[in-house]
Amino acid sequence: MNPRASPDAAAAPLSWLGSRQKRPFVLYLALLHGALFTAAAALFARERPWLFLALEAALLASAIVGYRLLARALEPLAYTRHFHSLLQDGEYAARLRAPGHRRQPELEELVHAFNAMLSRLYEERLKLGEQQGLLDRLLEATPSAVIVFDFDGRISVLNAAATTLLGVPDPLGKPLRHWLDNALPAAAAPRCASLLEQLDRLAPDSGALLSDGAGRRYRGQRGHFHDRGFKRQFLLVDELTAELADSEHATYDKLIRVLGHEVNNTVAATASVLDSLLYYRDQLAESDAGDFGTAIIAVKRRNVQLGEFIERFTRVVKMPAPELRPVDIAALLDGIADLYREPCRSRGITLAWARRDAIPLLPVDSQLMEQALLNVVKNAMEAVEATMREQGLDTGAVTLALQAQSRGVRLSVTDSGRRLSGVPANQLFTPFFSTKKGGQGIGLLFVREVLNRHGCHHRLATNADGDTCFELWLTTPAT
Repeated sequence: MNPRASPDAAAAPLSWLGSRQKRPFVLYLALLHGALFTAAAALFARERPWLFLALEAALLASAIVGYRLLARALEPLAYTRHFHSLLQDGEYAARLRAPGHRRQPELEELVHAFNAMLSRLYEERLKLGEQQGLLDRLLEATPSAVIVFDFDGRISVLNAAATTLLGVPDPLGKPLRHWLDNALPAAAAPRCASLLEQLDRLAPDSGALLSDGAGRRYRGQRGHFHDRGFKRQFLLVDELTAELADSEHATYDKLIRVLGHEVNNTVAATASVLDSLLYYRDQLAESDAGDFGTAIIAVKRRNVQLGEFIERFTRVVKMPAPELRPVDIAALLDGIADLYREPCRSRGITLAWARRDAIPLLPVDSQLMEQALLNVVKNAMEAVEATMREQGLDTGAVTLALQAQSRGVRLSVTDSGRRLSGVPANQLFTPFFSTKKGGQGIGLLFVREVLNRHGCHHRLATNADGDTCFELWLTTPAT
């Protein structure tokens, strides 16, 4: 009796039972009974026909019984073979059924054991499928970038956050080193080159703070897991820019408010005392009155400068929320260029447009954005002037560009000052850091705050020609 699959699974024919496994035993039975039949015929067919017939009947019965016993003995092997084929095909939902026309306790026990194993495997596969589905959904939902590598270090799995982070086309099947040895896409090169290199250098089972070319900061962790007995590595990358910026802003807010309170009180009291001292100038001898008055006025001037210094920091932390209205960014830049064109010309610096695409009105706070761009252009002009003075150059250049892109507008201010060589990207836009001699780091701090409040991505770095390039990306309104 051949085993059969249950109705919820495909039945597999066991034709092999009549071929290789059964053939030697059937041949043995046929040869043995054929030899006994021939011997009985030779000895008793003529002299004792009744005995010959009895022996032939007994041999026929023996052959039938032997065949049936052989079939029953090989039947468990048939079930084993069918069970093996179900495992190979992954048909864990199938069930074996023992023949129902006769009771075979051993065979029923074997079938029960096979079905129990199939049921357990089916449950495990369902559980693994559910866990895999949950894992897939978690990977897609998590804001952390997850990158999983195969045994050869090539990317095999990555979630949506990792795809956005890498910013490269078709990352699957390639190692991180691929984009370091080959040219990156133009849109991804400035931002991703540094980050990819840092991720590639990250040691196994270790973590580090990373930064990309746009100054955004990340926490990277490289770990491993075992797959089929071998190690596979993965990367987990979290962006820290927002939370660090919030933490920094809260810290500097408290610091500057305390400093502003103390300095303003001191400045006001000092100004009052200095005014009182000037009252006594006329009571001094004429030879002393001039020097006395000059000294008091110098101290008053320095006192006012100290108050203005603190006020500039206070304006950053007390900056109001931007009031967004449609603004012509090109016209806004024209106004800034007109303001600085004469100072640039007198210093031998060319201030001009390199590219100016027609773009729609953009929702920005015109006053805040104008102040931020004024800082950027002023910094560019001062950087070029410093480089010209140090290197004895007669000319320099500051160029503006406004480029329409698929999802928004790219605005850039490029200067030939080249003051960023050797400056780590994570130090730029950091409070109290400046590349200018005697700089206080207030300008870029203000620029960063304005752009962050507008939700603009920005970058300050050296371009392919070695010039310093400030870039920001503004999103165009949906039509």
